[in-house]
Order: sequence, then C-alpha cells, then structure tokens
Amino acid sequence: MRMLVLGAGLQGSACAYDLLQNPDVTEVRLADLHIDHLADFLKPYSGKRLVPTPLDVRDADAVRALMHGCDAVMSAIPYYFNADLAKLAVEVGVNFCDLGGNTDIVFEQKKLDVRAREQKCTVIPDCGLAPGMDTILAQYGISQLDEVDSVRIFVGGLPQHPEGPLKYQIVYSLEGVLDYYTTLSWVVRDSKRKQVTALSEIEPVTFAAPVGELEAFHTAGGLSTMPFRYEGKIKTMEYKTLRYPGHAKIMEAIRDLGLLDLGKIDVKGTKVAPRDVAVAAMKPHLTKQHSPDLVALRVEVSGRKGGVAKKLGWELVDKYDAVHGISAMMRTTGYSLSITGQMQASGDITPFGVHTPDECIPAAKYIAELAKRGINIRAI
Repeated sequence: MRMLVLGAGLQGSACAYDLLQNPDVTEVRLADLHIDHLADFLKPYSGKRLVPTPLDVRDADAVRALMHGCDAVMSAIPYYFNADLAKLAVEVGVNFCDLGGNTDIVFEQKKLDVRAREQKCTVIPDCGLAPGMDTILAQYGISQLDEVDSVRIFVGGLPQHPEGPLKYQIVYSLEGVLDYYTTLSWVVRDSKRKQVTALSEIEPVTFAAPVGELEAFHTAGGLSTMPFRYEGKIKTMEYKTLRYPGHAKIMEAIRDLGLLDLGKIDVKGTKVAPRDVAVAAMKPHLTKQHSPDLVALRVEVSGRKGGVAKKLGWELVDKYDAVHGISAMMRTTGYSLSITGQMQASGDITPFGVHTPDECIPAAKYIAELAKRGINIRAI
C-alpha cells in the first residue's frame, strides 16, 4: 500500500509512524509546507519507505499529483482545508480521511457522496479521537440495542501531573481548544436537536486511581453529525470534555470577559484580536516539554434489548509512550487516523461514498486494531 499523510505536525507524525509499523505499507509520503524537521521517532524510517515531501495544500495541482497512485490519503492539517482536499481526492478517485472537528465542513463533504460512489472511493471525515473513536463506540452501543434512550460521551486529554490554575497542558492545538470553548455544542434533548453553550452543565466524572475525579462540560464537535442522524430517534445524546476540577469556570470567565473574541479591537492604536493575544500569552504557560499526558474516555449507551432495560459502556485510559516519545493524544488521534486509512486501502470500508466513522467503520475490528497498539478499550 502507498499512503499519503498531509501534515507533519503531532498527529500527522503519529499517523505516519503507525502506518510504518505495517509491512504491507510500502511507502508513506509525509507532506507539509515545512518538512525539514522530522519527529525523533520517525527519523529511523526516513528513506525508502518514509518520504518527506514539501507541499502547499493550497496548490491544487500539486496535491492532485501526490494523490495519484496512492491507496489512501490521511489529512492531519487544520480542518478548514478538508472540504477542498476531499473534493480533490474524489476527483482523483482516491480514498480520503481526516481528523475533522467542524460539523459544517462535514456536511460540505457529504455533498460529494454521489461522485465518490461513481469514483469508487470513500471519504471519511472526523476520524480522530473525538470525533472519531467516541462516535464509533457510541454507534457500537446503539447497534446492540432495540431502543436507545441515552448516549453520553466523555473525553479529555490531560496532563498526568497537573500544574497551574488551569491544570492543563497543550496536547494538540491551543487554537482548536479555544474554538471548542467558544462554539455552541449540538445535543439531543427530549428527542429534539438543540445547541447548548460550551463550558456549561459541569458535572463530576470519576475514573479509577490515579486519574480520580474529573469534571465534564459541553464543548462542540465531539458528536460529529450524530445529533442530526438521531434526532427524533434517541431521547438524549451529548458529548462533554473532561478536565481536572476548576478548569471550566476559569475558562468561562476568560471567555465571558471577551478575551477569546475574534473581532479586532483597538489597543493603543493597534488593531488586535483578543484571542490572538490570549493564545500568545497562554501558550508558553501551557506548553510542557516532555510532560507525560493521558487520554480518558467513557461512552455510555442506555436503552432496552428484548424489552429489558440494558446499559452498555466502554472506557479507556491511555498514557504517554515514554519509549518512543509519543503522547497519548497522538496515539489515540493519529493512530485512529492511520487505522481508518488502512481500512480504506484494504477494502474494509463499504460501501463507497462519504461516511462519518460511526456510519461505516466496523467497531469490533477497530477496537481490535487499537488493542494491537496497546490502546485498550474495556467494556464497563
């Protein structure tokens, strides 16, 4: 298999590393605007099988040229490029998946469904950790019940050793985190789809030691298109982010004071966006070099089977890989992207067209693939 990974950041690098562990993958092209510095865990592979490739994804002709001859393309670059990249992949007729995170863009990609079927390829947006792993597990539970009353999802990327007032460290893009904290979140309540404010409805969620008690609150994007699919069919569906207690109230105050606004304001004669200042000020304090992280996930699905009340659930706590220097967030997100691309290339995803992971990925095989990588999801 010949694979193309777009984006050589944290998640793209983890995706490329995972692909290289499969001997059936003969070539991995890791493409980015700046490709001169590879992650340490990739350096031993640079050469015949791993080909660092300079690419500006805004250059449609260059992107098409790289896509030709590939079995799958995995996008680990900012979500706002993914609609155009998916369109190019369908033009070429190559399988495409991405980390997504923006539901409006997923609906744009869904418009490519007919053409993707004609071109005999699959497009799978939103296939990281959340959305991605979480929605696959949610659908797995839904498919095992006759009637579903409730789907509740909790996911968080956290430092193993929390410090500072936020008890948080950057495990992916700070800009992305702040976007989730300022965007309305889709949920299903009383079988009707509605939006709720991010950082709201805080509740405690407890994991076994050493993780302990966390807090959960609403953020956007984690459910992908599931609230739209299940409106009128499921009474309650919601996604909440996990953090250490106290985080949400601090971020809510920062947001409500306007410090995360995108509109520019005048500061001593200079126009600046408050969020740009917030990112510049906060990033040095939240960037912890070589500080181990963890990912905590819980999915709960309640309903009835054969007329009898039944509750299904899955839980994951994954930790930083100290041997290879790969974070838990990279493992659960980048590896998930890799698994999806490999399933596409191997023909495990049917039918052709545009599908979110919950609509097309075989959950049992997906869980088994994660387990091969030491990412162990257990039933609760």
